[in-house]
Amino acid sequence: MDRLEAMQVFVTVADLSGFAPAARKRRLSPSAVTRLIASLEEHLGARLLQRTTRSVTLTDVGRRYLERARRILADVEEADSSAQEERTRPSGRLVVSAPVGFGRLHVGPVMSAYLKRYPDVTGELRLSDHLINLVEDAVDVAVRIGHLADSSLVARQVGEMRRIVVASPDYLKRHGEPKTPDDLLAHQTIQFGPTPWRFVRDTGDVEVTPSPRFSSNSADAVLQYAEQGGGVTRVLAYQAADLLKRGKLKIVLAKYEQPKLPVHVVYPTSRLLSAKVRTFIDVVVETTDWKFG
Repeated sequence: MDRLEAMQVFVTVADLSGFAPAARKRRLSPSAVTRLIASLEEHLGARLLQRTTRSVTLTDVGRRYLERARRILADVEEADSSAQEERTRPSGRLVVSAPVGFGRLHVGPVMSAYLKRYPDVTGELRLSDHLINLVEDAVDVAVRIGHLADSSLVARQVGEMRRIVVASPDYLKRHGEPKTPDDLLAHQTIQFGPTPWRFVRDTGDVEVTPSPRFSSNSADAVLQYAEQGGGVTRVLAYQAADLLKRGKLKIVLAKYEQPKLPVHVVYPTSRLLSAKVRTFIDVVVETTDWKFG
């Protein structure tokens, strides 16, 4: 018995509620359909269909098996399509998700380069700092910063990110540079992101919960206040990269930083690696240097 063919026939019989219409659609004889269903039921050791002279209905086992059979057949069809697509130029719609700031500064330029290279693809870049469900939101691939908790995703690391503490040279000149994490309690602090602030030292991890003079959910607002001498803040390295390069901010407590966060591109395991996703990842690897260290 060809198991896949038997599944296909079973699904067709269930959809059309009859052996004869299923035989016509599958271009088989009614007796061949009957044999395939009987062989499948014998293999499973369970009756899938109740037959009368007037109707064909699913048993309880048949209803549950139908749901799983549909998924299996869809996966097989997707596998065939994806294998065929690998031999063709990427096409269709590519939906990419990324954090707001990182997406605007770094993923957007990659999307531009990608769409220039593959004119048969239409792109959509969705920026959100909330963790989205890739399958439910129909996202093909996402860029994520940090350790991945979702084991249902396939991931490729494409960079790494420091979590840094920064202040303006003017502020440090007036208030002194903190030498240990505990020194932050005596400084004016600016809050962005989660608390407490976590650090690493020889004796183990240490947590500091500063009382911020100013706080915001906007990295731009926090960094602007820090640049103006408002105090010490903790951000991701890419967020402060330009101000650090121009000497407007300075990194402190570098030796106490936690290990760098990984930067991944991820896609759902329920989808095979299509040509458009594979080539997008290739463009990320070829054109970016997302090692913010």
